[in-house]
Amino acid sequence: MIDPPSLNLYSAVILAALLVSWALGRIATILNLNALRSVPPPELEGVYDETRFRRSQEYTRERSRFGFWTSTFDLAALLAFWWLGGFDVLDRWLRGFDLSELWTGLLFIGALVVGKAAVDLPFSIWSTFVIEERYGFNRTTPKTFVLDLVKSLALGAALGGPVVAAILVFFQRVENAWLWSWLLVAAVTLLVQVVLPTWILPFFYRFTPLDQGSVRQALEDYARKVGFGLDGIFVIDGSRRSTRSNAFFTGFGKTKRIALFDTLIEKHPEDELVAVLAHEVGHYRRRHIPLMTVVSLLHTGVLFFLLGFFLQQHGLFEAFSMEQMSVHAGLVFFGLLYTPLEMVLSLFILAMQRRFEFQADRFAADTAEAGGMARALRRLAADNLTNPSPHPLYAALYYSHPPVAQRIRALGVHRSEYADQRLEPSPEPAA
Repeated sequence: MIDPPSLNLYSAVILAALLVSWALGRIATILNLNALRSVPPPELEGVYDETRFRRSQEYTRERSRFGFWTSTFDLAALLAFWWLGGFDVLDRWLRGFDLSELWTGLLFIGALVVGKAAVDLPFSIWSTFVIEERYGFNRTTPKTFVLDLVKSLALGAALGGPVVAAILVFFQRVENAWLWSWLLVAAVTLLVQVVLPTWILPFFYRFTPLDQGSVRQALEDYARKVGFGLDGIFVIDGSRRSTRSNAFFTGFGKTKRIALFDTLIEKHPEDELVAVLAHEVGHYRRRHIPLMTVVSLLHTGVLFFLLGFFLQQHGLFEAFSMEQMSVHAGLVFFGLLYTPLEMVLSLFILAMQRRFEFQADRFAADTAEAGGMARALRRLAADNLTNPSPHPLYAALYYSHPPVAQRIRALGVHRSEYADQRLEPSPEPAA
C-alpha cells in the first residue's frame, strides 16, 4: 500500500501555492468573461463587422472554457501523481537499473518531461484541430503537427539534456554549484539568442529573402531614415501552420535582420508594415531585449542560489515521500516550491513587457506614422479575434502586450486617421 505524502511545511506551502494559483486564474477568467461587451470600444469601432465581433466574443468564451479544463486536469494529474507517491516510485524504478546517479537523474527528469507532454498532447490536438480550426486560424496538417512535436522533443533533448547534466554534476560534486550553474545557463541563453535564427528556427520555418518591390523599398527607406542598418529582410512561411501574423528581429550588431510572417505581408498595406518595422526598431533602440535578458539572468541566478539551499532540506523530500534525497528530484520539487515567488515575479515581468510595448509604439508613432501604427493594431486585433476589453486582473496575469484599445489610445491618434478603415467581411465560423 502506498503511503500518502508527509504533511509538513513544504507540502503545505506547495499545495497552497498550486491551489491559489489555480483559483486566481479561474477568478480572473470569470471576471474576464463578465467584462465582455456587446459592442467594441471606441478605438476599435468600424474595424469589426457584426460577425467578426460576435466571433471574437465566442472565441474568448471557448478559449476560457478550454483553459479551465486544461488547467484543472493538469492540477488534478499533478496532485494524483504526488499523492500516489509517483515521484518515489519512478525514482526507485530507475535506481533498479543500477545506473550512475547522473544517468538516473537524466532519465528521471526526461521521464517527467515526456509524461507531461503525453498528458498535454490531447489538449494540444484539440486546441489546434478543433478550436483553432473552427475559427479559421489553423493551417497545420497532422503531419506537420507530429513533425513539430518530434522536433521540439529532439531539440529539447539536444539543448536541454547537456545543460541539465552539467547542473546535476555541479550540484553533486562542485562547490558553489549555484554559481557555476548560473554562469552555464547564462552562457547558453546568450548563445541561443545568437544561433536561434540560423540554426534553430529553420528546423520549423523556412526563411526566404523578401522579394524586391515596393514593400521592401518602403521598409529599407524607413530603416535608412532612422539610421538603422539591416542585414536582410526575410519572410517566414508561418501560413503553413496558422493564419496569425507576427514579426521580430534577429541578430546583433551589423547582422540585424527583420523577419516578417507571410500572413503579415498578405494582410497589411505598406504603411502598416512600415509601422510594424518601426515598432520592432523601437524595441531595439530602447534596448528592451538586453534589459529583459538581464532581468531573466538575474532571476535565474536567484533561482539557483535558493536551489542550493533547499536541496539540503530533508523536509522537501519528505513532502513527496521520497526514499532517497537526490539532486534530480530536488530540482523538480524546488520548481514546485518556487511557485509563489514565480507568480509574483511574473506579474513584475509582464508589467515590464507591457510598458516596453507602449514605448515601442511611441517610437513607431514618432518615426513612422501614428495612424499606420493604429491601423495595424486594429487590423491585427480584428483578424486575430482579440478580446478588445479584457478585465484588468486578467490582463495583469496573462498579457505580455497591453490591450489593443489602450495601445491605440496611448498613440494619441485622432479617429479621423483610422475611422474609414474596413476589413473584408468575416466568414461564419466552421461548425
